[in-house]
Amino acid sequence: MNIKKLTFMAMLTAISMIVFLIEAQIPLPIAVPGVKLGIANVITLFAIWTLGRKEAGAILVVRIILGNLVIGNIMGMLYSLAGGVLCWVILSLLKPHMGRNQIWIMSIFGALGHNAGQLAVAVLVSGTPAIAWYAPVLLLASIVTGFFTGQCTQAVLNHIDKLQRGI
Repeated sequence: MNIKKLTFMAMLTAISMIVFLIEAQIPLPIAVPGVKLGIANVITLFAIWTLGRKEAGAILVVRIILGNLVIGNIMGMLYSLAGGVLCWVILSLLKPHMGRNQIWIMSIFGALGHNAGQLAVAVLVSGTPAIAWYAPVLLLASIVTGFFTGQCTQAVLNHIDKLQRGI
């Protein structure tokens, strides 16, 4: 791996951690645990699209581990890793089949995977299958937040294209 790529990955990791830390401070008006905007996933989508799936996976895992260590949420790390890795797998599988104008579709499916991973861990950790009753709310939240993060990623990629063309 060359130094330029490694530096770019470090920069994206730092940006995703900053976004993750800021987002952790934003209260949402939804009483369902685990629902958040997932703005840091814009960086994961961007990295998958520009660097590749292995690099995006590395950025994601470092962000989840360091971000949760910084905010002192060790148990949250388990949920984040399960959701993040499942999201990454789905994004990685969909990317070869999607065009740049379909990033929002990838993002919605990634968000669905993320929430499914977190819900599975919640059921396993608590031993309470009734937690799965959160699934419909999480499904709706996944669609909304996935669409939002997908559109944000598309806007960033379009802006970078313009900058590279000198417009």
